[in-house]
Amino acid sequence: MQRVLRFGLLPTFLLILFWWCSPVMAEETIKIGIIGPMQFAQGKAMWNGAVMAAEEVNANGGVKVGNKKMKIEIIKADSNEFISIPAAANAMEGLILRDKVNFVAGGFRTEAVLAMQDIAMDNKTMFIGIGAAHPELCARVANDYNRYKYWFRGAPPNSNYLIKALFAQLRSVAAMMKKQLDIDRLRVAIVAEKAMWVDPMIKQAETFIPKMGMEVAGTWRISPGARDVSAELAAIQREGAHIIFTVISGPAGIPLAKQAGELQIPAVQVGINVEAGKESFWEATQGMGNYVMATGSYARGVAYNELTEPFVTNYIQRYGELPIYTADIYAFIKITLPMAIEETGSLNPEKLIPLMEQGVTKVPAGTTAFEKDEQGRQLHELKWGPGYITFLGTQWQDGKMVGVWPHFKWMSPYWEFSVEPPDKPNEMSIKGLKPMLLPPWVVSAYKKK
Repeated sequence: MQRVLRFGLLPTFLLILFWWCSPVMAEETIKIGIIGPMQFAQGKAMWNGAVMAAEEVNANGGVKVGNKKMKIEIIKADSNEFISIPAAANAMEGLILRDKVNFVAGGFRTEAVLAMQDIAMDNKTMFIGIGAAHPELCARVANDYNRYKYWFRGAPPNSNYLIKALFAQLRSVAAMMKKQLDIDRLRVAIVAEKAMWVDPMIKQAETFIPKMGMEVAGTWRISPGARDVSAELAAIQREGAHIIFTVISGPAGIPLAKQAGELQIPAVQVGINVEAGKESFWEATQGMGNYVMATGSYARGVAYNELTEPFVTNYIQRYGELPIYTADIYAFIKITLPMAIEETGSLNPEKLIPLMEQGVTKVPAGTTAFEKDEQGRQLHELKWGPGYITFLGTQWQDGKMVGVWPHFKWMSPYWEFSVEPPDKPNEMSIKGLKPMLLPPWVVSAYKKK
C-alpha cells in the first residue's frame, strides 16, 4: 500500500515541480548583460553604473511592460578585451546563448567590440556600446541596416566628434597661452596610445593643428600600458613643444603625467587622459599631475542639467570616486531603455528600435539623440555639440579636479564653442565651471618680459 501511494504521489510531485520552475510562473526579469574589461577601471565603472541604475529602477517597482511590471536583472561578463579579442567574443556568446539576456551593454576596445557586435547581430540582440569610439561601429548600421540595426552607440560620441571637442579645448588653451605668454608660434606634440580607435584622431590632428595656426612638433605612439615615457618626454622637450596633446585611455596616462611633472616639461598637457578623470589620479601621480587637463564627463560641482548632480553625488557616496564616462551605462539602463519599453509595451527590438531612433533623452551627461548620415540613412550615432553631448574639460588644480570647459556663444543661427568664457552665463552655460590655469613653470619659461 505504501508503495502504491509513493508512486501515486510522483505525478503530483512532478506537476508541482514543473509549476514551480515554469518560466510563466517564476518571477520574470529583463535580463541585461554588462560586458567589459571588469579588471580595469573602464569595466568597473560600467558595472557600477549598471548596478546603480538597476537598483533604482527595481526600487520603484521595475519597468512596466504592457500590463505587468518586470524587474531588471544585470549579468556581468568580463570581456578581458585588453588582452584577448577571442575572449571578448566568447563572453558575448555566453551572455546571449547561455544566459539568454534580452539586451547587452558595454564593450570598450574597438577591435574587440567589432567582434562582439557581429555576434550580437547574428542573434538579433540589441547591443548598446559604452566606450568604443571608432566610427566604423555605426557606419555598419548605415551600410547594412537590416543586419546592424540592433547596435546603438550609448557613450561616448565617436572619435571624429571627440577630436572636434579636443580641438575646441586645444584652441582655448592656445588662445590663453598666446594671450599671456611671449610665443610667436605654438608647437604641439601629439602623444597617443597604440590602438585602433586612436588612428583616425591622429590623422585629423596632424592635418588640423596646422590649420589652427600651430605646428606639429611630432607624433609619439606609446603602449596603453606603458610605465616609462621619459624618453618620449625628453624628445618632446628637444622639439620645443609648448603643448602636449594627449590621446590616452589606458594606464599609461599616469606615468606620462607624473614624469612630465617631475621633469617640469614646459608644456601644457591637454586632451584625453582617462586616468586623469579619476580622483585617484592625484595620489597615483604623487601630485605631479598638477595642471594636467583632460576630456571626461564629470567633475564635482559641475552640472549639465538637473540630472547630473544626483547621479554624481550618489555614485561618489557609493563607490568613493567620480564616475568616468563608461559609467554612463547608467543612463541606458535607468532612463533610455525603460522609456522605450514602457512606451512600446514590449521587449521586442523590432518595436524598440524605431522609437529609440527618434528619441531625444535628457541624461546626466547632457542630452542624447541619434543622427543619420549625409544620405539620410540611420547611423545610431550619438549627436554631438551644444545642446547634446559635449564632453567636459577638466583640470587638476592643487589637488582638486575642476571643470574648465566648454563654454558656448551664440553665432546666428546656432550655438558654437567659445574660446573664452562669456562675460555672463547664458542659457547654454554649464554650471560650476572654473577658469583654466597655466602651470607656473610654463609661465616662467615663456612669460613676456
